[in-house]
Amino acid sequence: MATGDDRRETDSGIEVKPVYTADDLPPGDLELPGEHPFTRGPYATMYRGRPWTIRQYAGYGSAEETNARFRYLRERGQTGLSVAFDLPTQLGYDSDDPLAEGEVGRTGVAIDSLADMETLLDGIPLDEVSTSMTINAPAALLLLLYELVAEKQGVPGDKLRGTVQNDVLKEYVARGNYIFPPRPSMRLATDLFAYCAERLPAWNTISISGYHIREAGASAAQELAFTLANGIAYCEAAVAAGLSPDQLGERLSFFFNAHNHFFQEVAKFRAARRLWARIMSERFGATNPRATALRFHAQTGGSTLTAQQPESNIVRVAIQALSAVCGGAQSIHTNSFDEALALPSEHAARIALRTQQILAHEAGGTDTADPLGGAYFVEALTAELEARAWELIERVDELGGAVAAIEAGFVQGEIEASAFRYQSEVEAGERVVVGVNRFTEDEDGRVELLQVDPESEHRQRERTARVRAARDAAAASAALDDVRRAAEGDANLLPPIREALRAHCTVGEICGVLRELWGTYDARRG
Repeated sequence: MATGDDRRETDSGIEVKPVYTADDLPPGDLELPGEHPFTRGPYATMYRGRPWTIRQYAGYGSAEETNARFRYLRERGQTGLSVAFDLPTQLGYDSDDPLAEGEVGRTGVAIDSLADMETLLDGIPLDEVSTSMTINAPAALLLLLYELVAEKQGVPGDKLRGTVQNDVLKEYVARGNYIFPPRPSMRLATDLFAYCAERLPAWNTISISGYHIREAGASAAQELAFTLANGIAYCEAAVAAGLSPDQLGERLSFFFNAHNHFFQEVAKFRAARRLWARIMSERFGATNPRATALRFHAQTGGSTLTAQQPESNIVRVAIQALSAVCGGAQSIHTNSFDEALALPSEHAARIALRTQQILAHEAGGTDTADPLGGAYFVEALTAELEARAWELIERVDELGGAVAAIEAGFVQGEIEASAFRYQSEVEAGERVVVGVNRFTEDEDGRVELLQVDPESEHRQRERTARVRAARDAAAASAALDDVRRAAEGDANLLPPIREALRAHCTVGEICGVLRELWGTYDARRG
């Protein structure tokens, strides 16, 4: 942003000098990639050893429709699956629940039962793909459904690779897709950690998400601080449950936003690794390099996409994705240019996929590790973001940690203030958004939008009804009783939930049992 006195700032309010020199470099030598604290990347050779995973987020309508989109993307070179679930699934409601009416399959795929997951993954060999599932409050249930499908395919748990988001803390501050209060939600999250350590050892048990924090209006420093503060809370809960930081740390991953200011975003990703290495080493005593080296998935900024002149989003997405490449992401999703208007069409999804392929194969994206390392501007920004984020982490610590800070409304208040400042600058014309408040057109070109079949919801309701009618009712009821007894005690909840899902109990039925015992979270009361 340019001000009247020609003062320039990043979109997070960090002042940018007209020129940077060696005097702006932080003290000390810059380590090599793969060396603690991993500022330059978690691996020595980075993409020359293994390119980032192209993981395009997809899901809408029914399991059949989403399976077809997965196949379409894989045939065109996508290297990993990424599942978007609809709102009822994310909130633990079945498609035939009255509260789900009108929302089934609208923002992702509807998954109510094992039958749906089998259809979603039909023809996809789970021992050959890495799968990411963006699901939080009922994350344990969706992961167990995935495991049960793999079991039917004859794929053992130690061959499954992927990530389940399982980050419910950010839901309370940024996204709102929570079910239970924070503390029982933390129990489910840590039960999943322990379960995977035993049965799915190659699975990343959480993707601690700054993406949605940034989408809610946080600055880059806030995205860093509040994401890592949540990571501290998960680690503390896991260690309290008896898990080793060196073992747990290997299976943690992070999910960051790739926003508009290219250089700031590169610096943010570098600062994230440096901060996390410090946290794991100093707070948790981790000595395993794989536990202290932060790994992350990046997605281009959905909130930066404009409905006006939507083709301009192709350029925004390419620049944002390049920041993730230069910042050392392990996997990347590029948004489709039409997502400010609707779910991605096949045409738009293909352009988004080709964007990554061009960065990898034509732009030199895989040639060298940390290509901007040592640049005066980038190193100064990295140090500035690290310092600002650390200050915020200390404020969260003073409040008693992330859970207490969320319960006190501190994190929410900081993000809301940041979002208000940004929007005020846009509305005043102080911050330029091309096509919105400058370089506008009287008419935008028409874009062919994806239309979700209106009959899809009806078919999904019918399928869920058939699952209930065909199952052994007594076995399903007994399985739900087992879930209730486990929730009343302190045993790991995932084994009884797995058996309930195997008995064709639905996601909504199991979440309903937990709602009865734990209640639900009301943001107005906390």
